[in-house]
Amino acid sequence: MKLTRTLTLLTSLFGLSACVQPNTGSNATGGGTPQALGAGGASSSARRIAILVPLSGANGGVGASLVNAAKLGLGLTQGSTLDVIDTGSTPQGAAIAVKKAVADGAGLIIGPLTASETAAVAAPAQAARIDVLAFTSDSTQARPGVWTLGITPAQQVHALVQASEASGHSHFAGLLPTTPLGMALGEALRQEAVRAGSPSPNIQTYGGSFASMDAAVRALSDYAGRRGPIDAQAKQLRLSHTPGARSAATKLEGQGVPPPPFDAVLVAVTGASLSELATLLPYYDVSYSQVRILGPGLWAANPGAVASAGFSGALYAAPDPAASATFVSTYTQANGGPPSPLAALAFDAGAIARVATAGGSVDQSALTNPAGFAGADGVLALQPDGQVRRGLAVFQVGSGGAQIVQPAPQSLASPGS
Repeated sequence: MKLTRTLTLLTSLFGLSACVQPNTGSNATGGGTPQALGAGGASSSARRIAILVPLSGANGGVGASLVNAAKLGLGLTQGSTLDVIDTGSTPQGAAIAVKKAVADGAGLIIGPLTASETAAVAAPAQAARIDVLAFTSDSTQARPGVWTLGITPAQQVHALVQASEASGHSHFAGLLPTTPLGMALGEALRQEAVRAGSPSPNIQTYGGSFASMDAAVRALSDYAGRRGPIDAQAKQLRLSHTPGARSAATKLEGQGVPPPPFDAVLVAVTGASLSELATLLPYYDVSYSQVRILGPGLWAANPGAVASAGFSGALYAAPDPAASATFVSTYTQANGGPPSPLAALAFDAGAIARVATAGGSVDQSALTNPAGFAGADGVLALQPDGQVRRGLAVFQVGSGGAQIVQPAPQSLASPGS
């Protein structure tokens, strides 16, 4: 995990040209210097920025990369002080860290990393009217003044539904495990279907066993309702015990069953479960020529394996790697090695903070500019309620890897984009 300009284009000390910048789409609005507003709607004179990251504990290995990326996004010409505070990789440590940030006069907080740490930071930060740019992808932690910058299931489903509808697939279903990711994808699919005006999706869930998955596929496919009448009619024909009837029964049994009541199904399988599910779907007469398979962004790690398991042609949504090439190159040059996978989020947070404090104080109207920002992983826009919209590309998996079938949008000017 892309113009009329609304704010001055900012460039980092290391020559990273506007990797995060105010998005300047055709619907962007100009204007003078915006009023400086804090998260609670009141002026904030504090220009100090704190970053809450794990420098110790279970996630301590990624902390330094997050700090380096945030500094790159802020740039040395910013003039703000970046206070680095260790969360210890725990909610308790995050609670202590946010108290220190408040006491030190922070006007804006970058981080923390996880959902539980964000939950510990949110209330104290809101009470102090300090905006938070957290790295978690758990959108349930979002609220006014607290943005979750991680790539969420809802952002992935939005892109997948758009791509599916563009190819004529608009009747959705879900076949999802009872995991946090599965539940989040299912809820996102329900909401996205409503937004798109599509029929309410049938979503079947399953536990950790093959038997549970088998039962869910059978129920979702309406196998009994589609195959049952054919089998019953064939059985009745055979009861007549005549050559003509037996021939008719054989011919009937060889005919294809009606298609399932959906033409796109969202799954969330990885690893060994990929081949299991890829076998079960056609067994219950779900034809890949009729039904589009949609999967999680996790497939980007090894799309070839997804295809080899039996899901060649399936779609997933993720950032376009080409979008982050400039960031990765500049980070590597500046720090002597490549960034961690999450460092792009910290860079975005730093650069957004840079824009929001350009007038000398924290300006929430700049944070929630509808045109959004061109981030390291593509365009993103912060919403007043704490949710974040992202422009993701849609990829199709194949034996050679994956290729983009729907490019990431360059602008989020319209709510449907």
